[in-house]
Amino acid sequence: MLVCHCNGVSDKTVRRAVREGAQSVSEVGRACGAGTCCQGCGPTISRIIRHESHRQAKTSVTNSDASASTTS
Repeated sequence: MLVCHCNGVSDKTVRRAVREGAQSVSEVGRACGAGTCCQGCGPTISRIIRHESHRQAKTSVTNSDASASTTS
């Protein structure tokens, strides 16, 4: 899905930028160019950041739980 029409940036590219550490719309913009023109995609980028952050936190908790049960 195309997120940033001005720069032709897909949701996959935005998600990759977030997984690599971008935590704000401006950081995503620096990483991949999304949201650096008209900013019309800013709300979508923010939703992707929230979703990926939640996903990463959930994965981290699951991995912590698995580690705790194997070391006990």
